[in-house]
Amino acid sequence: MNIAAKLQRKKQSQWTDERLVSECLNGNQEAWSALIDRYKNLIYSVPIKLRMYDDAPDIFQAVCVDLLAGLKQVREPRALPKWLMQATYHKCLQFRRKAENNISLTNEAGEELPLISEQPLPERMMAELEKEQMVRDAISQLNARCAEMVRLLFYENPPRPYQEVARKLDIATGSIGFIRGRCLKKLKKQLEELGF
Repeated sequence: MNIAAKLQRKKQSQWTDERLVSECLNGNQEAWSALIDRYKNLIYSVPIKLRMYDDAPDIFQAVCVDLLAGLKQVREPRALPKWLMQATYHKCLQFRRKAENNISLTNEAGEELPLISEQPLPERMMAELEKEQMVRDAISQLNARCAEMVRLLFYENPPRPYQEVARKLDIATGSIGFIRGRCLKKLKKQLEELGF
């Protein structure tokens, strides 16, 4: 990807959902990519929370197809994250029902969930998903180096050694602690602005 394309993608990642939806409806393929990029982790997180690891890619694809088909009917683009959470949850229930002939579905805590497709997403799971999306949104608002540092230090499993992080970010190993502190301070500010 060339520099101009990267800058355009970064710019689109900061667009509001209203603008992204509008651009998608106008046929802007880059806006569609930015919209999916913004919400791919949210969509994937629902089947992962329900321990449907093998089905997660198919569920993701099915939800994206539903989103593409139903984007014109989205009345309130700001409600898109909740729509995606609910749609993904229903898709999980449908996949489970088809695959296992009504074998029970459990969440991370091992609690059995009903298989009725009209069943709303459990409130506790909705709250967790909303908080996780706020964190993703806040990280996306950080500058590129801070966002990458947060991902490398806190989202890698197993955690990367500082030497590897320093090499990847092209900084001195000894400066990671200082830069990490500044980045986390910025992240905290972003989260507060989002109401976390």
